[in-house]
Amino acid sequence: MAHGNDPRVVALCGSLRDGSRTRVALEEALVASRDAGATTELVDLRDYELPRLYAVDTAVPDAITLRETVGRADSVLLGTPNYHGSYSGALKDALDHCSRDEFERTTVGLLEVAAGGLPGAALAHLRTVSRTLRAWTLPTEVAIPDSSSTVDETRIADPDIAGRTRRLGRELVSYAGVADYPA
Repeated sequence: MAHGNDPRVVALCGSLRDGSRTRVALEEALVASRDAGATTELVDLRDYELPRLYAVDTAVPDAITLRETVGRADSVLLGTPNYHGSYSGALKDALDHCSRDEFERTTVGLLEVAAGGLPGAALAHLRTVSRTLRAWTLPTEVAIPDSSSTVDETRIADPDIAGRTRRLGRELVSYAGVADYPA
Protein backbone atom coordinates (compact mmCIF):
# COMPACT_ATOMS: atom_id res chain seq x y z
CA MET A 1 0.00 0.00 0.00
CA ALA A 2 1.14 3.50 -0.80
CA HIS A 3 -0.13 5.34 2.32
CA GLY A 4 1.34 8.63 1.38
CA ASN A 5 0.56 11.84 -0.36
CA ASP A 6 -0.84 9.98 -3.36
CA PRO A 7 -3.24 7.35 -2.03
CA ARG A 8 -4.58 4.75 -4.45
CA VAL A 9 -8.37 4.21 -4.51
CA VAL A 10 -9.74 1.18 -6.34
CA ALA A 11 -13.47 0.69 -6.97
CA LEU A 12 -14.92 -2.75 -7.72
CA CYS A 13 -18.09 -2.59 -9.81
CA GLY A 14 -20.36 -5.51 -8.95
CA SER A 15 -22.69 -4.82 -11.87
CA LEU A 16 -22.16 -6.61 -15.17
CA ARG A 17 -24.82 -4.63 -17.05
CA ASP A 18 -24.08 -2.24 -19.87
CA GLY A 19 -25.38 1.16 -18.80
CA SER A 20 -24.94 0.21 -15.15
CA ARG A 21 -26.12 2.82 -12.68
CA THR A 22 -23.74 1.31 -10.14
CA ARG A 23 -20.82 2.06 -12.48
CA VAL A 24 -22.05 5.67 -12.91
CA ALA A 25 -22.23 6.13 -9.12
CA LEU A 26 -18.77 4.61 -8.61
CA GLU A 27 -17.33 6.94 -11.24
CA GLU A 28 -18.83 9.91 -9.40
CA ALA A 29 -17.12 8.78 -6.18
CA LEU A 30 -13.83 8.23 -8.02
CA VAL A 31 -13.93 11.75 -9.48
CA ALA A 32 -14.19 13.08 -5.93
CA SER A 33 -11.28 10.84 -4.88
CA ARG A 34 -9.16 12.16 -7.77
CA ASP A 35 -10.10 15.74 -6.88
CA ALA A 36 -8.91 14.98 -3.32
CA GLY A 37 -5.51 13.86 -4.63
CA ALA A 38 -5.83 10.12 -5.18
CA THR A 39 -4.87 7.91 -8.06
CA THR A 40 -7.99 5.93 -8.95
CA GLU A 41 -8.94 2.81 -10.83
CA LEU A 42 -12.31 1.30 -11.66
CA VAL A 43 -12.26 -2.49 -11.74
CA ASP A 44 -15.05 -3.36 -14.15
CA LEU A 45 -15.81 -7.00 -13.45
CA ARG A 46 -17.18 -7.38 -17.00
CA ASP A 47 -13.51 -7.40 -18.04
CA TYR A 48 -12.55 -10.24 -15.68
CA GLU A 49 -13.14 -13.94 -16.04
CA LEU A 50 -13.66 -15.04 -12.45
CA PRO A 51 -15.19 -18.50 -12.18
CA ARG A 52 -16.78 -19.74 -8.99
CA LEU A 53 -14.03 -20.26 -6.49
CA TYR A 54 -12.64 -23.73 -5.98
CA ALA A 55 -10.65 -23.86 -2.77
CA VAL A 56 -7.71 -25.52 -4.50
CA ASP A 57 -7.76 -23.42 -7.69
CA THR A 58 -6.29 -19.98 -7.06
CA ALA A 59 -4.14 -19.67 -10.18
CA VAL A 60 -6.90 -18.09 -12.30
CA PRO A 61 -5.09 -15.33 -14.26
CA ASP A 62 -7.79 -12.67 -13.80
CA ALA A 63 -8.05 -13.53 -10.10
CA ILE A 64 -4.31 -12.99 -9.72
CA THR A 65 -4.64 -9.61 -11.45
CA LEU A 66 -7.59 -8.70 -9.21
CA ARG A 67 -5.71 -9.64 -6.04
CA GLU A 68 -2.69 -7.60 -7.14
CA THR A 69 -4.87 -4.57 -7.95
CA VAL A 70 -6.73 -4.73 -4.63
CA GLY A 71 -3.52 -5.44 -2.74
CA ARG A 72 -1.94 -2.21 -4.06
CA ALA A 73 -4.92 -0.12 -2.97
CA ASP A 74 -4.96 2.15 0.05
CA SER A 75 -8.76 2.28 -0.14
CA VAL A 76 -11.27 0.05 -1.89
CA LEU A 77 -14.81 1.07 -2.84
CA LEU A 78 -17.21 -1.85 -3.19
CA GLY A 79 -20.17 -1.01 -5.41
CA THR A 80 -23.12 -3.28 -6.06
CA PRO A 81 -26.64 -3.32 -7.36
CA ASN A 82 -29.18 -4.65 -4.89
CA TYR A 83 -30.22 -8.11 -6.00
CA HIS A 84 -32.97 -9.59 -3.84
CA GLY A 85 -31.77 -7.78 -0.72
CA SER A 86 -28.07 -8.52 -1.09
CA TYR A 87 -25.06 -7.82 -3.26
CA SER A 88 -24.38 -9.24 -6.72
CA GLY A 89 -22.97 -12.67 -7.46
CA ALA A 90 -20.27 -11.06 -9.60
CA LEU A 91 -19.01 -9.08 -6.61
CA LYS A 92 -19.28 -12.18 -4.41
CA ASP A 93 -17.13 -14.15 -6.86
CA ALA A 94 -14.56 -11.33 -7.00
CA LEU A 95 -14.38 -11.09 -3.20
CA ASP A 96 -14.11 -14.89 -2.93
CA HIS A 97 -10.99 -14.74 -5.10
CA CYS A 98 -9.46 -12.23 -2.66
CA SER A 99 -8.37 -12.84 0.91
CA ARG A 100 -7.36 -11.06 4.08
CA ASP A 101 -3.94 -10.60 2.48
CA GLU A 102 -5.45 -8.04 0.10
CA PHE A 103 -7.98 -6.41 2.44
CA GLU A 104 -6.53 -6.49 5.94
CA ARG A 105 -6.14 -2.95 7.33
CA THR A 106 -7.38 -1.45 4.04
CA THR A 107 -9.95 1.34 4.16
CA VAL A 108 -13.20 0.21 2.50
CA GLY A 109 -16.19 2.24 1.33
CA LEU A 110 -19.59 0.80 0.47
CA LEU A 111 -22.10 1.83 -2.19
CA GLU A 112 -25.39 0.14 -3.14
CA VAL A 113 -27.77 0.97 -5.97
CA ALA A 114 -31.37 -0.28 -5.81
CA ALA A 115 -34.07 -0.19 -8.45
CA GLY A 116 -36.68 0.08 -5.71
CA GLY A 117 -37.05 2.13 -2.59
CA LEU A 118 -35.38 -0.18 -0.08
CA PRO A 119 -31.59 -0.11 -0.41
CA GLY A 120 -29.36 -0.90 2.53
CA ALA A 121 -29.38 -4.65 3.04
CA ALA A 122 -26.45 -5.22 0.67
CA LEU A 123 -24.46 -2.61 2.60
CA ALA A 124 -24.95 -4.56 5.83
CA HIS A 125 -23.84 -7.76 4.11
CA LEU A 126 -20.75 -6.09 2.61
CA ARG A 127 -19.88 -4.53 5.97
CA THR A 128 -19.86 -8.03 7.49
CA VAL A 129 -17.69 -9.36 4.65
CA SER A 130 -15.30 -6.42 5.04
CA ARG A 131 -15.04 -7.04 8.78
CA THR A 132 -14.29 -10.72 8.12
CA LEU A 133 -11.52 -9.65 5.72
CA ARG A 134 -10.17 -7.41 8.54
CA ALA A 135 -10.69 -4.23 6.53
CA TRP A 136 -11.43 -0.85 8.09
CA THR A 137 -14.88 0.11 6.78
CA LEU A 138 -15.86 3.76 6.62
CA PRO A 139 -18.94 4.77 8.62
CA THR A 140 -20.17 6.78 5.63
CA GLU A 141 -21.92 4.58 3.08
CA VAL A 142 -24.18 5.34 0.15
CA ALA A 143 -27.53 3.66 -0.51
CA ILE A 144 -29.14 4.88 -3.72
CA PRO A 145 -32.89 4.16 -4.03
CA ASP A 146 -35.08 4.29 -7.11
CA SER A 147 -32.08 4.29 -9.42
CA SER A 148 -34.07 4.72 -12.63
CA SER A 149 -35.01 8.24 -11.51
CA THR A 150 -31.96 8.95 -9.31
CA VAL A 151 -29.12 8.03 -11.68
CA ASP A 152 -29.01 8.74 -15.40
CA GLU A 153 -26.50 7.55 -18.03
CA THR A 154 -23.73 9.89 -16.89
CA ARG A 155 -24.40 11.19 -13.36
CA ILE A 156 -26.36 10.98 -10.15
CA ALA A 157 -29.30 13.32 -10.75
CA ASP A 158 -30.35 13.68 -7.09
CA PRO A 159 -28.13 16.43 -5.59
CA ASP A 160 -28.26 15.06 -2.02
CA ILE A 161 -27.24 11.56 -3.09
CA ALA A 162 -24.60 12.95 -5.45
CA GLY A 163 -23.18 14.99 -2.57
CA ARG A 164 -23.08 11.96 -0.28
CA THR A 165 -21.38 9.93 -3.01
CA ARG A 166 -18.74 12.61 -3.49
CA ARG A 167 -18.26 12.75 0.28
CA LEU A 168 -17.62 9.00 0.27
CA GLY A 169 -15.06 9.48 -2.51
CA ARG A 170 -13.24 12.16 -0.50
CA GLU A 171 -13.32 10.08 2.69
CA LEU A 172 -11.69 7.17 0.87
CA VAL A 173 -8.74 9.52 0.39
CA SER A 174 -8.84 11.20 3.80
CA TYR A 175 -8.94 7.89 5.64
CA ALA A 176 -6.65 5.87 3.38
CA GLY A 177 -4.33 3.95 5.69
CA VAL A 178 -6.33 4.87 8.80
CA ALA A 179 -5.67 1.46 10.35
CA ASP A 180 -1.99 2.41 10.51
CA TYR A 181 -2.53 5.77 12.21
CA PRO A 182 -0.92 6.10 15.63
CA ALA A 183 -3.29 5.47 18.53
